[in-house]
Formats: sequence, C-alpha cells, structure tokens
Amino acid sequence: MKQFTLYLKDDERRPIVLLKNFFDLEAMLDTGSMFPVWVASEERLKSIGGILEGTNKPFGGFGGMTMGNLYRIPTFQLGDLIFPDFHILAHSHRLPCQMLLSATMFSRMMYEVDDQNHRLNVTVPDTESLVRNLRIEDQNGRLHIFCTSA
Repeated sequence: MKQFTLYLKDDERRPIVLLKNFFDLEAMLDTGSMFPVWVASEERLKSIGGILEGTNKPFGGFGGMTMGNLYRIPTFQLGDLIFPDFHILAHSHRLPCQMLLSATMFSRMMYEVDDQNHRLNVTVPDTESLVRNLRIEDQNGRLHIFCTSA
C-alpha cells in the first residue's frame, strides 16, 4: 500500500485541502459529489492550463440540476496522485476554495478526514496506481464519469 497525507486548512470547518504542489490552490472534499467542479473564475482555470472542451453541460449538483462548461487540465496533481488529461466542470459558485474534489476521484482507495489534526489521509492499495484516469464524457446529453487506475 502507498499512503500520503494532505493538509487541511485549520481555520475552516469544512475539509479544504491545501494543494501546495498544484498552484497553491485550495480544494474542498465533497464526498457526495460525482464530478470534480471548478468554482472559481474560468479565467483562473485557463491560467493554470485548463482547456475548454464543451459548453453548457447539464449536471446534477448544488442541490439540483445545473449547467457547467467542461474543461481538461493536461496534468492535475493531488498529493501523490497524478491525473493526466483531468476533466473538470466549471460552474461559478461562491465557496471558500477554487474547486471541489469528488468522491469518484478516490475510487477504490481509502481516505480519511482527520478533523482533529487537520489532515486528509489517503491510502492507495497495491492493486491501484498513483496515476489515475478520470474522464467526464457526454453521451446523448448526459454526463458520465469514469475513474480508473492507469
């Protein structure tokens, strides 16, 4: 097994991860989310390499159905996890971070929010790779997400 720890903001009641190795972004873990979502300005997303792949895609989130633009980031790094050609939906929403990390990103892994010590502990079983393939695909107007080990 491989293990790593990400640090959470200690002044926040929600699990907001500090992404020191990825443009010093802050991302909130949303265990109820299917899709990773960029909630800051799309200009900022483009400045870190985001490439627009589709517009006005309907998806379930934020308490109902909403719309977002689909982007691809050539390489996204989350601690020791590497997501080449990472897909993310952009939807402007006021949150104390730039993005939401979805539960699907941790498919077939173990993760623990240690609120007392302000840490997100991630365990990757030997059967999984640190390189993850996460894709959001539009099939007949409905978005589907796939996350597999490389």
